[in-house]
Amino acid sequence: MYYVNREQIAKRLDAIPELADGMRLLASDWQGGLLQGLAQERTLHLAIETVTDIGSYLIDGFIMRDASSYEDIVDIIHGEAVFPAELYDVLQKLVKLRKPLAQEYYEWPRKELHPLTVVLPDVLIQFRQAVQEYLERELEA
Repeated sequence: MYYVNREQIAKRLDAIPELADGMRLLASDWQGGLLQGLAQERTLHLAIETVTDIGSYLIDGFIMRDASSYEDIVDIIHGEAVFPAELYDVLQKLVKLRKPLAQEYYEWPRKELHPLTVVLPDVLIQFRQAVQEYLERELEA
């Protein structure tokens, strides 16, 4: 029997609609101001942490192979069919932003609208739905 921390996964899944709404708002009214730039950085960073936290809980709970990196977390849960293949490239691009956002933030182009800010809202909502369906499929069977 698996021990999957559904409570912690649910908390992170519940954060996704708000992140998606924030990104949509930023993208629809982008003017490149300082506050918008900082808000974009934060929403992208939270999206990374949300996806990788959920992935880590799934990996631990379903005893999947250990991840060696953020990119590997996405690889593992993709390989286990947690989310549809069409989300893979965007989620990989997202997690690859962690180093620039968390460690090289002083070089981040704050005045530019990052292309992922435009596409991520729908991808995150699809990811959320896919994780919920995966949990139902695997735990209710």
